[in-house]
Amino acid sequence: MKKTIAFQGVLGAYSHLACQELYPEDNYLPCSSFDEAFSSVQSGKADLAVIPIENSAAGRVADVHFLLSQTPLYIIGEHFLHIHHQLIGLPGSKLNEIKTAFSHPQALAQCSKFLKHRGIIPLAQDDTAHSCELIINNHDTSIAAIASKSAALLYNLPILSSDIENAANNTTRFLVMSREHKIPQDNGEKFITSLIFKAKNIPAALYKALGGFATNAINLSKLESYLLGGKFFAAQFYIEVESHPDRQAFKNALSELQFFSDEITILGTYRSHPYREADI
Repeated sequence: MKKTIAFQGVLGAYSHLACQELYPEDNYLPCSSFDEAFSSVQSGKADLAVIPIENSAAGRVADVHFLLSQTPLYIIGEHFLHIHHQLIGLPGSKLNEIKTAFSHPQALAQCSKFLKHRGIIPLAQDDTAHSCELIINNHDTSIAAIASKSAALLYNLPILSSDIENAANNTTRFLVMSREHKIPQDNGEKFITSLIFKAKNIPAALYKALGGFATNAINLSKLESYLLGGKFFAAQFYIEVESHPDRQAFKNALSELQFFSDEITILGTYRSHPYREADI
């Protein structure tokens, strides 16, 4: 039976491309926002959501990091998508006449050098592929969109300049979110465990809370903080641990984390993607 995979954006968006790579035989549900994609899985309208969390050049996707600290969903996988941006215009548009480019803020940031060199003004929109629809509706050949080749084909628009991203290895990491907490069996492979914790309000609490991972030789690949209740002195932390919960070293480190934390929520354990080991 085919699954339904939710993503933020419209058909042709990079999240849609990630869904196609991960689940080529399934159905896809475009959503207007990340929150809608999360809600679609929570309500049962979709089985899974594929959500971008960070880019190698432009950094984290801020909205998603906030939602991770709020959602009841679990992370069951990760995927890395190599991103190539295209400057897409209307029929009759000329590259040297483009004054403005529409796209998602992340895409604009990833193409900042090209835009600055060309003197093109970036204007943020809610989605890369949807920006193609916007330039069609504007009927202005001086306005372009930054999106994928798939989006250009979908909207039957010409590509004015190809692969305009700042870095050749421009890559976006996606998370796969599910209602079910599925922990894969530890078969000796490399795993990532994502969790959120609130450190106790004592001196050096964060240092002490994370010390168990150092003494047990477990690497942390990510550490992010969130302010709680709008207060600058209260925070919770998101970490990604390169280990599996069934391993004794992880259990030892978790015990120490629990001693110096008020709350711990495990968001999921999933296999480390081969991209992490690639020599890029």
